Amino acid sequence: MMDQLSSAIQHRTSVRVKAGPQTRHASVAAVLRPGGDLLLIQRSIKAGDPWSGHMAFPGGRAEPHDDDLKATAMRECHEEVGLDLSGARLLGRLDDNISPARQNLPPRLIISAFVFAITDPLPVLTPNHEVADTLWLGLSRFVAEEARGTMPFRWKGHDVTLPEVRLEGSHIWGLTLRIIDDLCARVRASG
Repeated sequence: MMDQLSSAIQHRTSVRVKAGPQTRHASVAAVLRPGGDLLLIQRSIKAGDPWSGHMAFPGGRAEPHDDDLKATAMRECHEEVGLDLSGARLLGRLDDNISPARQNLPPRLIISAFVFAITDPLPVLTPNHEVADTLWLGLSRFVAEEARGTMPFRWKGHDVTLPEVRLEGSHIWGLTLRIIDDLCARVRASG
């Protein structure tokens, strides 16, 4: 399964967003365990954090000491949930995403997603203070569009409708769902 997924990810060239003076980089680790379960975290509630309490992938902002954005994703995964990806298989990189501008204030974030496969079906996760909970969800459930719907959202004074998924009591939307949708589109295109 992981060979097919790796081929699906690498079959299409990923979109890269070029950084400008008002942007910063971040990256996330989309981790799959045997059987095809995808690791998600629920971020801790924190004042001033625009993603406070949201479902996400382990990840964060690039630091000057990171060798590259893949190293950022690996470091952040280890810091946030105690999962060492140094022995994991890199399946590929997905499209870059740009975080929505809040009140048009810089800096905006360019988020790169790296997909890893681990061999341990039940790794021990040790969430740090940034993570309220961890959850493994079957990628096949996202590919099948299980529990897919829409949600109302108020953005810059306007009512909009956004896609969402509700699984196992978790509400997945926004950047996290965009990354999952990119992965699912590649899986569907391959088979």
